[in-house]
Amino acid sequence: MNNQPLLELKEVTAGYGKMVVLENISIKISQGDVVTLLGSNGVGKSTTLKSILGQTTIKKGEIIYKGRNITNLKTYDIAALGMSYCPEGRQIFGNLTTKENLISGAYLVKGKKQLKENLEKVYSLFPILKNRENQLSASLSGGEQEMLAMARALMGSPDLLLLDEPSLGLAPKLVELIAEIIKNINETGVSILLIEQNAKLALDISNYGYLMRKGAIAFEGTSEELVKTEKVKEIYFGIG
Repeated sequence: MNNQPLLELKEVTAGYGKMVVLENISIKISQGDVVTLLGSNGVGKSTTLKSILGQTTIKKGEIIYKGRNITNLKTYDIAALGMSYCPEGRQIFGNLTTKENLISGAYLVKGKKQLKENLEKVYSLFPILKNRENQLSASLSGGEQEMLAMARALMGSPDLLLLDEPSLGLAPKLVELIAEIIKNINETGVSILLIEQNAKLALDISNYGYLMRKGAIAFEGTSEELVKTEKVKEIYFGIG
């Protein structure tokens, strides 16, 4: 990872109201990185993303994005700085068409020309969505809905994409496809912070990772180093 992070969490303690979920979390993401957060359910991975997005109570520490302290900013203002979020469970608008869902993700885009260009970009990454653009999104397959959620998050041309469990509930062949799409997104210049229960997928497509336990960072290192970490083997691969 290079020395000038795009995003940095500095000893962040955060939670909901009086409840503390994260304890002294420090994370760095440099431009061009794919960084993964690993850990079993309930250790604070999604809360970390929500803290970055201004959706928790930050009790201590700072969150720096593009050199700016965003710790107390509203979610809308953070998004306007070039950050986007693809939530767990997709959360698409089932009563809207594929194209209408995509347009809903372009609320920060100015002008029809830019909107058209952004649509063309996401259709190049997700060609199946072009074929389904007039179809109600509720009728799409699970894999297509995940692609739609990811594509919608890209409609605002983010520099950083927060991805929460993109392979959840998908068949193995679709998981492989999603992995390839994430790589392709990264190759367009978008940095990615990934939460993914499928550790093999996460470590295959990331270059750096953090292992969380009980709201704290237990280990960090390159993806190759994490594959060899005994705790990762124990939690994810049944070894140890």
